Amino acid sequence: MTPQSDPVSTLAIDVGGNGIKALVLDSNGEPLNERTRIDTPYPCPPELFLTLIADLVAGFPVFDRVSVGFPAMVRDGKTLRVAPFSRAVKDGPRDPELFDLWDGYPLQGKISAMFGVPTLLANDADVQGCAVVSGTGTEFVMTLGTGVGTALFHHGNLLPHMELSHGNFGGESIDIQLGNANRKIIGNDQWIELVESAVKDFSAKLFPDRIYIGGGNSKFLNGAELGPLVEIVSNTAGLMGGIKLWEFSQ
Repeated sequence: MTPQSDPVSTLAIDVGGNGIKALVLDSNGEPLNERTRIDTPYPCPPELFLTLIADLVAGFPVFDRVSVGFPAMVRDGKTLRVAPFSRAVKDGPRDPELFDLWDGYPLQGKISAMFGVPTLLANDADVQGCAVVSGTGTEFVMTLGTGVGTALFHHGNLLPHMELSHGNFGGESIDIQLGNANRKIIGNDQWIELVESAVKDFSAKLFPDRIYIGGGNSKFLNGAELGPLVEIVSNTAGLMGGIKLWEFSQ
């Protein structure tokens, strides 16, 4: 893509275990095209993922940079411990070969080289948080989808990403117990109770001033008693945070 001088347009990509969405945004966050979505295929090794992204944005307006929210730990542009894409079957067990392919994969550099523009890769909860936090106090973001993403901000600063949902929670992790596979097994009512317990657990550990819950499965939280600190946010924040991510990264 040929860079423009000004204004800057951003290709925002929101990657999830259920679907991959993309949209080009102008400098004010206004969409320049219709949002495009494809189902996440299984298995999905890195090279197939790159091909899917290239096909997904074919015909999009010109963009100057790329932001990618990815459902895994991201450090130095590399993906680590990629739970969703380390499965040969959706919601299935870990496939060792896929896990090894994704663990440490330099996805940020690969996408930047593919499109020829600067690229930022970040955990999807971090990206979503960039779009919704107020910048006041300590703010915690939790995304509910295939697994559970987390992000933490303090006075408008994005703290280094931590997989806070991977700690012990009743013998398993929050990521497993609140994940989509377990929701299907136990049903929404019991799953909501687990979400309520997880929110209390995070609150006791982090003392947040505000909690934001997003992700595709937040739509199942009708009737949940989550407390006055909690706000359910639109799943579109995963794309809209694509611009804000660049501001937080400076």
